[in-house]
Amino acid sequence: QVQLMESGGGLVQTGESLRISCAASRNAFSIAAWGWYRQAPGKQRELVATITSGGTTNYADSVKGRFTISRDNAKNTVYLQMNSLKPEDTAVYYCNAFVANRLYWGQGTQVTVSS
Repeated sequence: QVQLMESGGGLVQTGESLRISCAASRNAFSIAAWGWYRQAPGKQRELVATITSGGTTNYADSVKGRFTISRDNAKNTVYLQMNSLKPEDTAVYYCNAFVANRLYWGQGTQVTVSS
């Protein structure tokens, strides 16, 4: 079992930055890949960014150039640095971790961008 806990969400204005974090309950070296997803009201959950154990990253087109995913294995944590935020980035952000052929999800953290 892996427990994931997101933190760092909040209310910001358009153009501002925010960094959200996701801490895992076990050694991050066992996590093959991390991901950030988001779900806005009335919409389906969508991919934001992923990072593999080797450091390969992938981003949704809507966040490329603005968001950066990174991982700190020593802290068992993955981060999502979000710059130039837009109102359409408003959503609950969820992290997930792929471990031993299973996918685990956190509870989510709310990010609200006001115009």
